[in-house]
Amino acid sequence: MATRVLVVDDDPLVRSGLGLMLGGSPDIEVVGQGENGEQALALVATEQPDVVLMDIRMPVMDGLEATERLCGDRDTDDEEGDALPRVIVLTTFAADDYVVRALTVGASGFLLKDTPPADIVEAIRTVARGEPMLSPQALSSLIRQVTDRAPGRGDADRAEQARRQLATLTDRERDVADAVGRGLSNADIARELHLSVPTVKAHVSRLFDKLAVENRVQIAIIVHDAGG
Repeated sequence: MATRVLVVDDDPLVRSGLGLMLGGSPDIEVVGQGENGEQALALVATEQPDVVLMDIRMPVMDGLEATERLCGDRDTDDEEGDALPRVIVLTTFAADDYVVRALTVGASGFLLKDTPPADIVEAIRTVARGEPMLSPQALSSLIRQVTDRAPGRGDADRAEQARRQLATLTDRERDVADAVGRGLSNADIARELHLSVPTVKAHVSRLFDKLAVENRVQIAIIVHDAGG
């Protein structure tokens, strides 16, 4: 079944452009468009999208408040089992506080509006599977925040632990881990390493197991701590 997507942005040209771009993907269906967070909440209730592309700065209700309301209700889905959507914040602003606030309130992704169309499509697919997806800039912001606040261990200890974890990988798995650490999508990694996308996905799955992590962000933090 196609992934149902709701586009929320106060700029009608952005909404139209995203709608046209996503409409070219056979596995994605744009089920609605809204111009502020309040409309987003109403459209989620009626259209039941799988993923919401959410701008931050909008009138009436901004994207961060709308995201917090949506994600805060995730554990209280209605009795019919209608799951609430995953949210990808799509914005022109890459400030550290926006990244952290968006992820703190429950966003599953953070992309800049100059992200290539193919990568936005890939992000929607990834988030729909329940995995986080961040732009390279957002990933760098998040890593800075996490490593600056990490309690209990010094930089040297974190680096040594990360290097031990990466030492368990094959050369190809390390190549993939380094690419994940730079925020590349599976499609980008496939192009860079001359692999098929399914092969990249298989390598990423093995990284989850070998590094004992649950998502790509945690892989990126390990690569960063190791000095990659």
